[in-house]
Amino acid sequence: MEDIRTKEEYAIVLDFLPNGYAFDTRPSHKKTPIVQAMGKENFTLLELVPRKEVVLQPNQEVYIGEGKREQIHHIMGRMPMDKMTATAKSELEFAIKDVVKKQEPQFIEFFNKAQALTTRMHQLELLPGLGKKHMWQIIEERRDKPFESFEDLKNRVKLMPDPEQAIIKRILKELSGQEKHLLFVER
Repeated sequence: MEDIRTKEEYAIVLDFLPNGYAFDTRPSHKKTPIVQAMGKENFTLLELVPRKEVVLQPNQEVYIGEGKREQIHHIMGRMPMDKMTATAKSELEFAIKDVVKKQEPQFIEFFNKAQALTTRMHQLELLPGLGKKHMWQIIEERRDKPFESFEDLKNRVKLMPDPEQAIIKRILKELSGQEKHLLFVER
């Protein structure tokens, strides 16, 4: 039963449980191996069932799209953050950082196009460490010329907190369900 609203094509393995969950009280021959993973596009936390005889490692990328899947048998569905194993939780930030680094132009586009949410709140202010001063500096600088990289952004906006780290922290907060406004994660 796949309940993914925006279908993920690829996922990053956060943890592989060859014997299923420890809290599963069924006999071991009836337990299903589980893969806890994060989608690469929308940071969707997913529970996957691997094909028989497949062994996966954390940080490994797996195809979960509509075509033939080599390693994954089926998608069980979305997974709440509180169901993640300790290993999956510890791998999550590294996986997010890797995706943010590889998709830097997409996140720079956010800084170049972020809009006001209300008359008092701007999307940029939702990033940890960014207040009104940084927001106005970013808006002024992007009017002159769009930002090209995280480095460009840091060089042009005085005392700018690390934009890459701010995005990573924001994604983690959104995944935990603590945020009303979602910038990068889909519910």
